Amino acid sequence: MTLRALSAAVAAALAAMLIPHGLAAETLKIASPIRGSWEGAIPELGKQAGIFQKHGLDLEILYTQGGGETMQVVVSGSVDVGLSAGMLGSLGAHAKGAPLRIIGASSTGSRELFWWVPAKSPLRSMRDVSGHTVAYSTTGSSSHVAVLRFVSEYGLKAKPVATGDVAGTITQTMSGQVDVGWSVAPFVLDMLGKNEARMIGRASDIAAIRDQTIRVQIISAPNLAAKQDAIARYLKAYNETVDWMYSGRDAVPRYIAFSGLSEPAVRLMLKDFIPRESLQTGKILGLDESMKDAIQFKFIPAPLTDTQLKELIQIPPGS
Repeated sequence: MTLRALSAAVAAALAAMLIPHGLAAETLKIASPIRGSWEGAIPELGKQAGIFQKHGLDLEILYTQGGGETMQVVVSGSVDVGLSAGMLGSLGAHAKGAPLRIIGASSTGSRELFWWVPAKSPLRSMRDVSGHTVAYSTTGSSSHVAVLRFVSEYGLKAKPVATGDVAGTITQTMSGQVDVGWSVAPFVLDMLGKNEARMIGRASDIAAIRDQTIRVQIISAPNLAAKQDAIARYLKAYNETVDWMYSGRDAVPRYIAFSGLSEPAVRLMLKDFIPRESLQTGKILGLDESMKDAIQFKFIPAPLTDTQLKELIQIPPGS
């Protein structure tokens, strides 16, 4: 047995010993977007480190192509928790009567979300993309909303195109099927470093997005009613995992092994793209701005009432 495997086995054994007497491990099914992303890897890394097990939980993880697909599997009841669902898509689904609840923020500020072109492209800025195709992942996702914001704020005549996950987007962008690709750090950072690609914009270039929660964690209303205690424990374990990912000595090596990404790209991501505070779960920030966006981009016909928002946003105390 390798040292790493032995360490993981010991951690899991210790975690099992720490589970309160009589508390059997409960399985939660998690939908996580973009396998290998830092944010999307939180459930996997926390599971590997024994953190969720310590809180009496076992996770089954499904990877999706983006927030729109995540919402579908949550609303259908196929999974319990959807990580990184688009905030505007969540508002829209709730307004249409979907049995959806928000149990925590997933990403605030969007410094990690960016758009890029092949090195040979003449495009230098998102302000240059009129007449071109611009990628986003899936309808209702945070990348979709950011593209709509760019088009609106910069007065662009660009064509947004759904390209799915990052891997598929890289293929479509480098082959010329779409002019501008989307990505989330640390993906594509190696290509930027090798001058194979060039970043032309970040979601955080739009001032209103910098203080806005654009991705959230969601669950269906029936599953929340049936699993409130497990969800509270899940969020505690989730936050403990994030703290460890920013402070634990073995967290980054584990992430690199899981993602297959290079250490320079991962270190650059942590330095310039995803600060710890962007992954807070306890507050949905910029809600008024999100409501305006949702109306402007036709996710909802009118602002949700206070009663509707109270029903939709049910973050457990202490998250």
